[in-house]
Amino acid sequence: MAPQPEKRAAIVTGGATGVGAAAAIMLAQRGYDVAIMFSKSRSEADETAALCRREGVNAIAIKGNVAQDEDCKGAVAQAVKTFGRLDALVNSAGATQFVPLSDLDGQNAEDFQKIYAVNVIGPYQMARAAAPHMRKGGVGAVVSVSSVGSLNGNGSSYSYVTSKAALNTLTLALARNLAPEIRVNAVLPGLIETRWLKVGLGDDAYQRVRDGWADAAALGKACTAEDVAQTIVWLIADAALVTGQLLTVDGGYLLGRPTRVAR
Repeated sequence: MAPQPEKRAAIVTGGATGVGAAAAIMLAQRGYDVAIMFSKSRSEADETAALCRREGVNAIAIKGNVAQDEDCKGAVAQAVKTFGRLDALVNSAGATQFVPLSDLDGQNAEDFQKIYAVNVIGPYQMARAAAPHMRKGGVGAVVSVSSVGSLNGNGSSYSYVTSKAALNTLTLALARNLAPEIRVNAVLPGLIETRWLKVGLGDDAYQRVRDGWADAAALGKACTAEDVAQTIVWLIADAALVTGQLLTVDGGYLLGRPTRVAR
């Protein structure tokens, strides 16, 4: 009988719903034990953990706020205690405020601090807590969920797009300094068809924005949570020589539709 591959373990922040949930389930399908970290969605986190366990792995839900350092340390400690190891971290937890960029008075310093606490400080604290455990295995991987808004300065608010740009820089710094034992990358999705965006924009506005995005993208469609999760899992499980990369997953939105020249 061929030897069984060694089981690995991952922790996914924001893993109850959306991209985080999709990534957790796909990691479970690849044989990873999964810890799902959530801040509010207990029932959804438990449901996602149950779906992971159906794949034959161990999965747990851990309540915690990535903006709080003690929660980050506690979540990592609980995952390591449960699984005996930690090999991967997905920073999928995110926050925003929906404020038009035309409204320069729509946000203040406190708003920025709240968003940066989740979108930048949270991934840093999670990586810092996880790094010693991932180094032990020698093949650790961190993937953070950024945004194409970090490249074109367009998105739900100033605090959001600038925080994602900061997350990109954090990715590069961690990739350089956690090598060679740990690889660090980020995915930069375009518009994602998730409940989070629908709730933030409202149904009518969401449909208009989603359709406009798809019309402008070279591939003619917006992203799904599963599209983004597939890239996350590839970076964790398969991309052994990829680190320090900011990988855009936007259906060709930044590229744009081709210009048709009349003949």
